[in-house]
Amino acid sequence: MNVITVVVDDKVGILADIAGLFAKAKINIRSVDADVVAGKGLISLELEEEDLDKGRRLLEDAGYKTEKADSAIIKLADRPGELCRITAMLSKEGISIISVHTISRDGKSTLLSLRTSKPKMAAAILKELLVVPD
Repeated sequence: MNVITVVVDDKVGILADIAGLFAKAKINIRSVDADVVAGKGLISLELEEEDLDKGRRLLEDAGYKTEKADSAIIKLADRPGELCRITAMLSKEGISIISVHTISRDGKSTLLSLRTSKPKMAAAILKELLVVPD
């Protein structure tokens, strides 16, 4: 999948800014998904394969934080034991965690970016927690 996920603070005009950057660079956005969760905007942009690296550099040069296409963005309840629960589920299936990053917390939920050794299998296991579906 040729997807870049951008994580931003929820502000008016972000999508217009990103779309403008891509328009000026003559990069076609094949599809876009945008959600706001716990005060963070998650924007997934599907690009042509040949534009993926250029698009990521363009966004990062403009100050946007991007997540790798093989990262799963998941939403957990913000309570003790949730990280243990999901990591145990993955471990049971022989899936290694390459990296995990907290994107945001609001006291009720936590957003995590998770990279694993088997992204498709992990996405299937965690499908009910995915914020940006595969």
